[in-house]
Amino acid sequence: MNKVPMTVVGEQRLREELDTLKGVERPRVIAAIAEAREHGDLKENAEYHAAREQQGFIEGRIQEIEGKLSNAQVIDVAKLPQTGKVIFGVTVGLLNMGTDDEVKYRIVGEDEADIKLGRISVTSPIARALIGKEEGDVVLVRTPGGDVEYEIESVEHL
Repeated sequence: MNKVPMTVVGEQRLREELDTLKGVERPRVIAAIAEAREHGDLKENAEYHAAREQQGFIEGRIQEIEGKLSNAQVIDVAKLPQTGKVIFGVTVGLLNMGTDDEVKYRIVGEDEADIKLGRISVTSPIARALIGKEEGDVVLVRTPGGDVEYEIESVEHL
């Protein structure tokens, strides 16, 4: 399977979620199932069925996270040389040439992306257009709303 790029912070968040699921959520649901079993007839026991369903979700998420971590290629951009080039993990300052709006995006793995926090997926149209470009370059980004030109004002290795 292909390696999936991930930042150090992204890996840390997944590991913390995995620890919580295994150390807190899983034991809580197992205890809830055991308690529901004590109430007798399982066919009509809503608590039992709800707990079993929740257990299924938790086990599925644990498997999903473990799979992602096993295929992760963790990239610590702070340890890479600062060349002014846009690469995975950097924070890019952009100037929208049409509106003069300035934005900053950090290019992260798909699971880490959150546009409200300024984190865009490496597979997004903006990130794909920016990768490999340098400070001062003007980049044309094809978006569903039309083409947008951005000037790369800064590339930060944070």
